[in-house]
Amino acid sequence: MSMKTLEILEQLKSLTLQETAQLVKQIEGAFNVDSSIPKLVRIDKRDQDETQPQIQTEFDVVLVSVPAEKKITLLKVIRTITGLGLKEAKDFVDSLPQVVQSRLNQEAAQTLKQQLEETGAIASLK
Repeated sequence: MSMKTLEILEQLKSLTLQETAQLVKQIEGAFNVDSSIPKLVRIDKRDQDETQPQIQTEFDVVLVSVPAEKKITLLKVIRTITGLGLKEAKDFVDSLPQVVQSRLNQEAAQTLKQQLEETGAIASLK
């Protein structure tokens, strides 16, 4: 860098946020430029995201329903999985659907879902 640009850079570092904002507006007006992100870049990124399929790597295990006769068995499992107390686990099961655990990898989510379904509950992955 030349001495001139180094001096300008040092002067820019000493500006306040408001002074910097004013300077940007003045530069935009003087040189007829726009410092905001071009809209084409945003569109291109959006198009790129749509063309590449998203592979889901994290899953939420959702307890959808439980038969009344299996509720006590499920309460024990919920307490073990979540560490909730008896009252909290009962409230949890009474207010279905509920997320049991979230952001699990596929293998752990499948295992947890299977564990819940073994008690007679209906669970899903999201």
